[in-house]
Amino acid sequence: MDEAKTSDSAVAPATAQPFQAPALDGAAAAATASGNDTRPNIDVILDVPVTLSLEVGRAQMSVGRLLRLTQGSVVELDRSAGEPLDVLVNGTLVAHGEIVIVNDKFGIRLTDVVPPGKRIGPQD
Repeated sequence: MDEAKTSDSAVAPATAQPFQAPALDGAAAAATASGNDTRPNIDVILDVPVTLSLEVGRAQMSVGRLLRLTQGSVVELDRSAGEPLDVLVNGTLVAHGEIVIVNDKFGIRLTDVVPPGKRIGPQD
């Protein structure tokens, strides 16, 4: 009998497993093999959920006025009709767009994407 084999009742000792990075596509694998990979591997965050929201406009009011709002009240926003909406991801402005209807559901067509260097933190 081969000494490497053990019986069903034997328990193998626990060993620490080294960290194994996610699989790379062909180009990334070739770059890593040649030692030229300087890009961060973002595959580990691709499934992280984020909140995408659209902002039509804003309004400031006192608590007293807020408490007087009733069904049918109109609140004037700081945007004109036809201005693009802000597209926010986790509160950070990333794009502007316009409302569209697709299969009887609302959607947004992006008209302008904010460059990464100009994106600002959460909106106040």
